[in-house]
This record gives sequence, C-alpha cells and structure tokens, in this order.
Amino acid sequence: MHSLNLYDYQLPRELIAQEPLRNRVDARLMLVNRADGTIEHHHVRDLPELLRAEDSLVLNNSRVVPARLIGYRTRTEGRWQGLFLRSDPESGVWELLTKTRGTLKTGETITLQDRDARDGGKLEVIGRDNEGHLLVRPLPDSVQLDDALSGHESSPTRWLERFGRVPIPPYIRDGRMVDADLINYQTVFASKREEDKASVAAPTAGLHFTENLLKNITKGQTSIHEVTLHVGIGTFRPIESENIDDHHMHHEWGRIDADTCESIRARRAAGGRCVAVGTTSVRVLESSVAANSGELKEWTGATNLFIKPPYQFGAVDALMTNFHLPKSSLLVLVSALAGRDLIRQAYQEAIDAEYRFFSYGDAMLII
Repeated sequence: MHSLNLYDYQLPRELIAQEPLRNRVDARLMLVNRADGTIEHHHVRDLPELLRAEDSLVLNNSRVVPARLIGYRTRTEGRWQGLFLRSDPESGVWELLTKTRGTLKTGETITLQDRDARDGGKLEVIGRDNEGHLLVRPLPDSVQLDDALSGHESSPTRWLERFGRVPIPPYIRDGRMVDADLINYQTVFASKREEDKASVAAPTAGLHFTENLLKNITKGQTSIHEVTLHVGIGTFRPIESENIDDHHMHHEWGRIDADTCESIRARRAAGGRCVAVGTTSVRVLESSVAANSGELKEWTGATNLFIKPPYQFGAVDALMTNFHLPKSSLLVLVSALAGRDLIRQAYQEAIDAEYRFFSYGDAMLII
C-alpha cells in the first residue's frame, strides 16, 4: 500500500502567503540538489546564475480566466455561485461546478452579478452531466455588453471578463478576490486564450517571473520555451483515497509543438537540462513522452497522467515549483522527482526558515 500519510506535514497557518511580494523576484528560492542531497537558500532573482547556458526553461503560458461566477436564482432570488469549467463550442452549453440552496430545475434561469454587484446576464439551466456538474446556456438577449465585447454575446471568455471573479484558492483570504488579483494571479507570459478551454487556477511557479528576469535568463544563453496546460478544477481537489494508487487524476488539456520538442531534445543531447517551471509544465512534457513511446514529440490532447513514485521521468531533468499542500497530488509529483525523504527534509527546513507557502509564496528549484 502506498499510503497518503507519507505525504502529510504540519504547516503553521501564518506561513501561508496571503499576498505576493511587491517584487516577484524577491521571493526566496530553495535549491534542492538530488545528487548530493544538499539544500541551499537563494532568491528567484538568482535564477540566471543557477541555470546553465545549455539548459531549456519550459513555461506554461495558459491564461487564468475569471471563472468564478456569483448571482442568484432569478425566480427565488436565492444566492448562487459557480465555477466555469469548460464550454461546448458547437452547442454553446457551459459546464459549471456550482453551489446553491435547493435544487436547480431545468428551464429556470440564474441572474449573474458583476464585480460591483450589479445585475447582468442570465444563464438558463439545461441539466447536469454524469459527474453532477451543472449545464447551462447563456442567454445573449439578457445582457447588453460593452462595445469592446459586442459581437461576442455568447462567448464564454467575454462573459467571464464581464461577470467573473478570479478563482482565488480558499487558503488565500478565504477565497475572497481583491482587484489586485487580476494582475497578481496571472503570469507575465500568459497568452493562450481559447473559447472552450481555460485555466481556473494559475500555474503558480510562473508567478515569480518578470519581463526583466526573463531577459536576464536569455542573456545567459538559456533557451526559454512555452507549452500550454489549461489547469482544471482537479487542482483544488485533495487525494481522498488512503492508498494513492487508487487515486484517479483529473483530465487537463495540453499542447507542445514540434519546434519546442526538437530544441529541448538537441540541448539535452548536448548536456543541457530540461527545467520545467511548475508541475503543469511537467505534465505536458511527460504526457508527450508517454504518448510517443518514450520520445519527446509534438503532442496535443487531454491528459490524466498521475506522476507518483516510482516514476521514470522521460523529459524533465529539473523543476522549479512552489511549496504544495499536504496530501496533494502535486506534493506526490515533486516527491517522485526528488525522493520523498529529501522533500520531507526540504519542507521541514522551509518551515523552520519561515518560507512563505502555496500560490503566493516562495519556491524551490529541484536539480
């Protein structure tokens, strides 16, 4: 039995970061060396010196959308909230994770409220899917969008920009968004936006990067590449089975192109390392390898890859990542790379040194 308790630890609540640092690169960076088991303490701004000229740095460029929706049942005025998961571009139906009192009935409508609590457009309830997620259809005639949004009355992206809130994790201000999160909870290199796919959580290791840091990294000849993984709701879900081998990983949609694969392969052949930024980048790289008979090649699709010990990494040589929640699939992933005992030691040292934990916190670089 591969016990979930092996990935538990006690964290003082005051070490959970509630806001990011004013300058992202001032975050602390723990350097964990797998070869000799040593641990050093640096800052994110030191990355250009910690990377090698022949390395490849891989970033997840998915954009977080303001996927959290708030409103009320139009007929009863009962409060309602939901989280946008995805949409079907052909039918226009949205899939939502939702909380409400009472049973939502097919045909009834939900009135959305914008970030200033003003009433907005309506969603018509269609039913529920096999997973119990709510299915709704936006009613374009129920809302008058701004000129900048006109012509996109049924676009989920446009509706979310108008009515959505950033889905801040519950351990940050009890999930309450502030205006600064619109910028803080987004990487500077976020670019991918697709009508039927989006990230509902940030690839948080990427939050540490600034344009200036990226420039300094490229000055050192390290190549920077982008992949895409749209982070799903499963990132908020803890492992519930006592035996982690019984855990079923959520599906997330990802992509890596042929040029990126070719460059990484060439640099690795020349002695360089593939340094993934964030566990989401790891999932793309390793999903590509798994889908292509052990080779890093162009790949697009949905992945439910669960990386757990023992796992033989096929593309990733190093990982920059934040500090993760106890008993989470992300903590299991980093333990598969660095070894459970070394990660346990690193986390205890981070607690003793009062590192800042989770999404807005500090980071570690596993080499």
